[in-house]
Amino acid sequence: MKLLKSVLSTVLVLGIGFVQTNHAQSKEQEALSTIYKNIEFEMAAVKQVKFLNNEVNIKDFGAIGDGAFKNTEAFKQSIEALVKNGGGTVVVPAGMWYTGPITLKSNINLHLEDGALILFSDNFDDYPIVKTSFEGLNTVRCVSPINANNAENIAITGNGIIDGNGDAWRPVKKSKMTDQQWKKLVNSGGVLSQDKKIWFPSEGSKKGFESSTNFNVPDLIGDEELATVKDFLRPVMVSLINCKTVLLDGLTFQNSPAWNLHPLMCEDITIRNLSIRNPWYSQNGDGLDLESCNRALIYNNTFDVGDDAICIKSGKDKDGRDRNMPSQNVIVKNNIVYHAHGGFVVGSEMSGGVKNVHVSNCTFIGTDVGLRFKSTRGRGGIVEDIYISNINMVHIPTEAIRFNLYYSGKSPVLEEGQETDTKIQDQELVAVTEETPSFRNIFMKNIHVADSETAVFFMGLPEMNLKNISIENSVFETKKGITAIDSDGITLKNVTIKASDDFALTIYNSKNITTSGFNFTDSKSAIKVLGPKTNNVQFDKKDVSNEKEQIQRGMGLGKNAVKIK
Repeated sequence: MKLLKSVLSTVLVLGIGFVQTNHAQSKEQEALSTIYKNIEFEMAAVKQVKFLNNEVNIKDFGAIGDGAFKNTEAFKQSIEALVKNGGGTVVVPAGMWYTGPITLKSNINLHLEDGALILFSDNFDDYPIVKTSFEGLNTVRCVSPINANNAENIAITGNGIIDGNGDAWRPVKKSKMTDQQWKKLVNSGGVLSQDKKIWFPSEGSKKGFESSTNFNVPDLIGDEELATVKDFLRPVMVSLINCKTVLLDGLTFQNSPAWNLHPLMCEDITIRNLSIRNPWYSQNGDGLDLESCNRALIYNNTFDVGDDAICIKSGKDKDGRDRNMPSQNVIVKNNIVYHAHGGFVVGSEMSGGVKNVHVSNCTFIGTDVGLRFKSTRGRGGIVEDIYISNINMVHIPTEAIRFNLYYSGKSPVLEEGQETDTKIQDQELVAVTEETPSFRNIFMKNIHVADSETAVFFMGLPEMNLKNISIENSVFETKKGITAIDSDGITLKNVTIKASDDFALTIYNSKNITTSGFNFTDSKSAIKVLGPKTNNVQFDKKDVSNEKEQIQRGMGLGKNAVKIK
C-alpha cells in the first residue's frame, strides 16, 4: 500500500505544482502583510505553519466515502503514519466521509479537497467524556469531533465541508421555530420539557438540563451519574487546547453540537477564508470563540450562526481568574456576519481579561447586535485597548452597539417569557473587588448603521462605570438614539443620529460626557439628561443652538451638571 510519496516522485510528478504553490504562498504573504497595516498597538507577527512535503490519502488506509462506512480508524492511521515521518498532509478527497472523533497531532495538515465532506457520527458512544473547559468553566464534556491538545504546527485547510451532526445533540426551544417546524421536530422523536417549551433529543439530554443550575454544567449530580447525562454534554466541534501555530483556512464548518470553533489557551492562530454556519435556532451555536489566546488573525470569513459570531473570551468567574490568561493581540478584519446574537463580541466570560484587539472593515447584516460587550458582577477581569473602525451595519433588530454589565444570559432578541436586561438597574453600590468587571479604553470610528432599532446602549455598573469610550465619524440611522448609564468619559465626535422614535441622546448617572460635531435630526427635545450622579456633561455650542428646547433635564439633576461651551 502506498503510504508516503517520496520527495523525488513528488518533484517529478508535481513539479509544476511547486511553482503554483510558491506563487500561492507569495500571494498569501502579500495578503498577510496588509492585515498588519494600521494596527494601533505593537504586536509580533503571528507565526505561520510549515509542513514537510509528505502526503497520505485516507483512502490508502481503507477509508470509504459513501456516507455510511465509519472512517474513524482510517483517519487515525493516516495521522499516525505521517507523525512517524515528521508530519505532512492528510488528504481527504471528494466524497462523504462519515467518522467518529479526529485527534490532530503536531505537524499535521488535515486537507479537504474540492467535494470532500467530513460528517461526524451521531452515535454518542463514539465520544467519551473528558475533562475540559466550556463556557469559561472547568467541567466535563464529550470529546470534540475535531480536537488537539498541546499540538504545534497544525492546520485544517481546503475547500471542503466539516459537519458536526449537531442536530443529533442540540435541544431546541419552541419559541425559535414555526408551528409546522415544531410539530415536525416533536414527531421525529425525543422528549419535551415539563412545560412543553423545549425539545430534547433524548431522556439523558433532558436529565442533564434539569441537573444544571449554571448554564450547561450539570452541577446537581455527582461524577458517578455523568454517564446518564452524556447526551447533554454537547462538545464544541473544533477544540484546540494549548496549541501553537494553528491555521484554519478555506473550509466550511457547520452544524456544530455546541460552539463551532474554540481555540483555548493557544498562540499564533490564523483563521481565514472560512464559512461558518449553524441553524439560527441552534442553542449555543456560536461561530468562533477565541479564549485566552495570544496573537490571532481572523480575516476574510463569513458567519451565519445561532449565537455569537466572533467572540473573544478568557474564562468565567473564579475559574477564569485563576487561569489568569487574557485574550490579547488579536486582529479581526474583512469579515461578514449575517444571523448571530452578536457580530463582534467580548464576553461575557472575560474574567482573565481582554486587551489589544483591532477590528475593522466588517459588515453585519441582520445580526441581532453589531458590536456586543457583556459581563456581570462576579466575573472580574479587565477589557481594555479595543480599536474598532470601518464597520457597516444594516437591519440590526436591537442595538448596533451594546455595552451591558448586567448580562444575564438572555438573547438580544427576547424569547418568550423573557424581560429585557437593558433597562436601568438597581443603583445600589457594591464593593469593588476582584469580582468586579471593568471595560475601559475602547475606541470606535467610522461606524455606519442603517435601518436598525437602536444606535448605542452603554450600561456600566454604579461601582465601576464604563470608562473612556469614544465614537467618531459615525452615522446611525435608527429608531432610537444613544443611551449612556453609569458611564464615565464618553466622547462623541462628528456623530450623526437620525433617531425617528426617541431622543438622540439620553444620559443617566454618567459623568465626563463630551460631544463635538454631534448632529441630530429633531430640533426639539433631542437630548435628555437625568440622574443625581450625572456631572460634567459638555455640549458644543455649535451643536446645541437652543438649550432650553433641545435639552430636557430630569429630576435630581445638579444645577451645573450640563455645560454648553
